[in-house]
Amino acid sequence: MADFFQNGVITTLQRLGERSLEDMEKELEGYAQRHHMVLLLPALYSEFETPAMQKIIEELKDVKYLYKIILGLDRATQEQFEEVKQRMSVLPCEVDVLWNDGPNIQQFYSQLTDEGFPGLNTPGKGRNVWTMLGYGLTDQDAYAFALHDCDIVNYSREIVARLFFPIVHPALDFEFNKGFYSRVTDRLHGRVTRLFYTPLITSLTKVFGSNRYLDYMESFRYALSGEFAFIRSLGRGIAISPTWGLEVSTLSEVYKNTSNRRICQTEIMDSYEHKHQELGSKEDGGGVYKMACDIAKTLFRFMAQEGVVFSKATFKTLEATYFQESRFEISKYNALSKVNGLEYNREKEINAVNAFQEAINKAAEEFYDDPMGVPSLSQWTTVRSVLPHFSDKFVKLVCEDNK
Repeated sequence: MADFFQNGVITTLQRLGERSLEDMEKELEGYAQRHHMVLLLPALYSEFETPAMQKIIEELKDVKYLYKIILGLDRATQEQFEEVKQRMSVLPCEVDVLWNDGPNIQQFYSQLTDEGFPGLNTPGKGRNVWTMLGYGLTDQDAYAFALHDCDIVNYSREIVARLFFPIVHPALDFEFNKGFYSRVTDRLHGRVTRLFYTPLITSLTKVFGSNRYLDYMESFRYALSGEFAFIRSLGRGIAISPTWGLEVSTLSEVYKNTSNRRICQTEIMDSYEHKHQELGSKEDGGGVYKMACDIAKTLFRFMAQEGVVFSKATFKTLEATYFQESRFEISKYNALSKVNGLEYNREKEINAVNAFQEAINKAAEEFYDDPMGVPSLSQWTTVRSVLPHFSDKFVKLVCEDNK
């Protein structure tokens, strides 16, 4: 059983007591009469070849309260797209599959690019999420949206229930819910959160002083999780990052667009297991090194937009502070592992923080040269302002694909 401790500036909703999933789902079925819930699933076709996706489909067969599922499909041929539609058709609610590589949605991207909207030539999870959200918003009956990844090995439909529950319950006033969980098997996982994000936020606070934004970002127990939910009015005004900084960028957008009192985080499962990224390095520029670099630039950029002044001297200080904080985190997790009899490879942990330190240096260089960086995909309110009839065209394109 989890603790009930509340820290930070947002509400934390832990798993307490013995409430059954069936009881929560029954309550959600009642709320679904007034608040229609839409599940967004960003997926690669290759994920349909894994046991994880097969389990997700089997679990979702038993979810009765969903209004609709929107699956954004990347890296798929037409034959694979047709196969995915068939496989998703077994679910009890309406399912729309967005074929992002198909001619209709490619036409959609080209038209928006011609109108000056940035970032649509770069495929990835960010663009996929943005596209699904935009399509979901075309349905005026959709009230709440939840999103989770499609590589969750130990998936349970409880994830969906716990993401939606706080934002559709009529007696609660939350607009955004972030999922969190443990990442433990026979060892600790979640290197980027444990060894990069947490000590970096602490280091930024030490170097630049405490502020509302950093207090907010420090409040999340798993800031880099890919599972969250939000209501329609909030989703309309969120800009989506096309980079690995998607999760941090989304939290930052939420910070700008609503009150901390209307933000919560929910423990959605005991332990979470998915595919693990390679560490990567400065030389190959990939893996979690690339993720860390994009996350750091996202944090620097948002702090600059909040009025924080960066200089080469402050970046040098930040580097030294991160070195100290990251080593302290290693000592913490070494102790935690020993107490619980977990495997712990201190050398690998040190190698990880060395790579993350290089990522911070690279991010600082790139931010200093180009503070604006890769632009986010535009808010859907902006798209509709420029192209007021675009939603109708978008729906028509997707309907043609899903005949």
